[in-house]
This record gives sequence, C-alpha cells and structure tokens, in this order.
Amino acid sequence: MNKELEHQFVTNLEKHQNIAHKICRIYTNDQDSHNDLFQEITIQLWKAYPKFRGESKFSTWMYRVALNTAITLYRKKKRNIKTQDYDTVHFKIKAEEYDDEAERHLKIMYDAIKQLNDIDKALVFLYLEDKNYAEISYTLGITEVNARVKMNRVKTKLKNIINP
Repeated sequence: MNKELEHQFVTNLEKHQNIAHKICRIYTNDQDSHNDLFQEITIQLWKAYPKFRGESKFSTWMYRVALNTAITLYRKKKRNIKTQDYDTVHFKIKAEEYDDEAERHLKIMYDAIKQLNDIDKALVFLYLEDKNYAEISYTLGITEVNARVKMNRVKTKLKNIINP
C-alpha cells in the first residue's frame, strides 16, 4: 500500500475509532476481549481499505466492516462473549453532580440489549447512534424496509424484556 493511502487510512481510523470501541463494548465483556476485538476490527479495516471506493462516508463503511467482523468472529468461535457488567464501571463524577436515575436507566437498557441476537444488537446500536434507515440498511446489508420492520420488532422485544 502506498504511503498516501496509508496516511488516509490512519487519519480516518483515528478520527472514527470510537465507532470500533462502541461496537467492542456491545460485543465484549472485559478489557482483554475488547482489545482483541478492536485489534481484529482494525486488521479487517486495514485489509479492506484498498477496496474502499468512497461511495459512502468512511464512518458508514467502518460501521459495516466493524459490525460484520464482530458478528463473524464471535459466531465462528461459538463462544459466549460476556459483556462488561455495568455495575463494575466506576465513573469519576462528583457525587453532587451524579444522576443515579440515568445510570439505572442505562443499566436496564444495556441489560436488555445484551439479551438480543447479534443482528438485533447491531440494529439497535446503529439506531442509538442516530443513523437513518438508509445507513442502517447499507451497513447491515439489508433493505431499508427490512431495517424498519426489524427495528419495530426489536423495539417490541425490548419493551417486553424491560416491562415483562
């Protein structure tokens, strides 16, 4: 790969690396697994970058490669990936500024999302990232109509998980 292409890749990766970290948080449970998945996503992005035609934004393309890598990697290994318990995360926020209600809601939401299958997790992740259905459908490789239908079904599943 030439130096210019390499520089473009590194610049784009640095700018959008939080995408990969968010995906790693959803599909892993501990820091070592997070680091391993992040490394694998980076490798797959690097391998695929020469084929990136720029027909979509780099970030949209990155979502697709990263989610496919996470899903494929863990399906192949057929191992149960434990995600990090929200209770073990310690925030450095002053007590008087801390909103306990928000943390409880986030914990409930993450616990519910963890019960979904891999594709539904990816769908919810992209939805929560404020991606429109065109971007979601492109990233997941499904039609826009299918993305909308799946999202409505997932919303119902999540409501039933949270409020049985």
